[in-house]
Amino acid sequence: MQRPLIEPDAKLRELRCAIYTRKSTEDGLEQDFNGLHAQREACEAYIASQRHEGWALHPELYDDGGFSGGNMERPGLVQLLADIRAGKIHVVVVYKVDRLTRSLADFAKIVEIMDEAGASFVSVSQSFNTTTSMGRLTLNVLLSFAQFEREVTGERIRDKIAASKKKGMWMGGTVPFGYRVADRKLHIEPDEAVTVRHIFARYLELGSVPVLADELKDAGVRTRRRISRNGKPYGGAILGRGALYAMLQNRIYAGDIVHKGKAWPGQHQAIIDDDLFAKVQDRLARNRVARKHGHHASAPSLLTGLVYDGLCRRMSPDHACKGKRRYRYYRSRQDSDEERAHPSWRVPAIDLEETVVGRLRKLLTDHSELSAAVPDANASELEQIFADAADWASDLDGDHPVRRARIDALVDRVTIEQDRIDLSVKVSPDAIEDPVILDLKIPARVVSSGKQSRIAIPPGEALANRHADPSLIKLMATAHGARLSVERSNDDVKAVAAAEGYDKDYFARLVRLGYLAPDITTAILDGRQPATLTRIRLARMSKLPLDWAEQRRLLGFETTQ
Repeated sequence: MQRPLIEPDAKLRELRCAIYTRKSTEDGLEQDFNGLHAQREACEAYIASQRHEGWALHPELYDDGGFSGGNMERPGLVQLLADIRAGKIHVVVVYKVDRLTRSLADFAKIVEIMDEAGASFVSVSQSFNTTTSMGRLTLNVLLSFAQFEREVTGERIRDKIAASKKKGMWMGGTVPFGYRVADRKLHIEPDEAVTVRHIFARYLELGSVPVLADELKDAGVRTRRRISRNGKPYGGAILGRGALYAMLQNRIYAGDIVHKGKAWPGQHQAIIDDDLFAKVQDRLARNRVARKHGHHASAPSLLTGLVYDGLCRRMSPDHACKGKRRYRYYRSRQDSDEERAHPSWRVPAIDLEETVVGRLRKLLTDHSELSAAVPDANASELEQIFADAADWASDLDGDHPVRRARIDALVDRVTIEQDRIDLSVKVSPDAIEDPVILDLKIPARVVSSGKQSRIAIPPGEALANRHADPSLIKLMATAHGARLSVERSNDDVKAVAAAEGYDKDYFARLVRLGYLAPDITTAILDGRQPATLTRIRLARMSKLPLDWAEQRRLLGFETTQ
């Protein structure tokens, strides 16, 4: 009897298909049937047509409404990639490939993740097969054009904003206190304008922004209350020092429109006359204190003049020398009897600076966080804000004068509390005339590590605020060299130690360190080690276990990875 070509009980492998949809703007998302629904409907129909191939619709929704395709910071995409890694998804279905991404570099990362998980993706309106070289070539060509289109659109928007501001036109954004918008133009709000004039005049009388801030706080002066597009109220905050500095330097109150540091006569009416505005700028310039630990210091402190402890005492740069090594700190000042009534606080300078810079870098590169900070900004303004933020983030990686200038422009105050670091940031992109003041909280605590202090960041804080320890890295390099010497030699450890010129006990510890878990070694090289893990502590460990899990537990990596 001839066997059938297909066994009666043979079943096709079920392929779980996830649909990903994206729309760049929030326009129309409130409608009962919007662009995301249209994309999903087309994808569902395509999956249904492939049911004979074992395709089955995955019920989870992966939607990103109002998110740009120029980056991967999208909640729907992040969840989709996590499910792909977990093996929950076999096929990703999109309406068009540019819904997935408009960046060629991001596309390569996404494809790599899919390849590792054995997944693939399908574009409903374009026929692709990512398993063939021709399919990948076609995708790369299309994505190159999509990225080119996004970059050209961004350049066109920036050129339009620049040309319009040269004509003195208001280009949107957060409306400055003292004005309202009507017919796309700024108009004076009489009641608020009185407050603005009082602030400028009072500053000249007092000569101090902190004193002025306290006076306005006591008088109950607050910012305007607003309603965001999604109906959430915000504003009504106390005018802090950062907001006041920004207001006193904002040329829009003198009737100008500013773009890229240049001012042009605006089409709106000024609230402050030129003479008063000029006097205020002169007083601000005279009040700026030249910080002694500035650009010319051998080990400059980035946050000089910005740091305060939990008792509102200013913390000044300090240092201690041990041999040829110089350790920098920020220490509480105790100039008065009141300040000396409590012990001085001391925090390590490098840890604090890298923590603050890391949080700033995260803010400037996180499009979702920036978007939330300016809820009234439209799509074109957001593109400009993201471009400005990218420039600022690059400044944080420059030399000291550039980093210091950018931190001065961004940071209003750093306050060290017992369990956190409070960071007051003023964001002033060219797309927005009125600066945005953000109060950021970084969970952290100062811990003792031998005779030193370190700032410990709790697990789960995805901040790029750690820094590599050169002494730890050097120890790891020496340890791996010792391990290789033993592996290549026919002699025992004691003989190799003598040949290498090491004490036998210390050399044995080095060899054992050469067998650290790869993820621990990588974390040390990246600067993600626990605050308590120092070179001295690691080098003195005579009974370091060879079991990787035990190593993680002993060295504190179970709570930091």
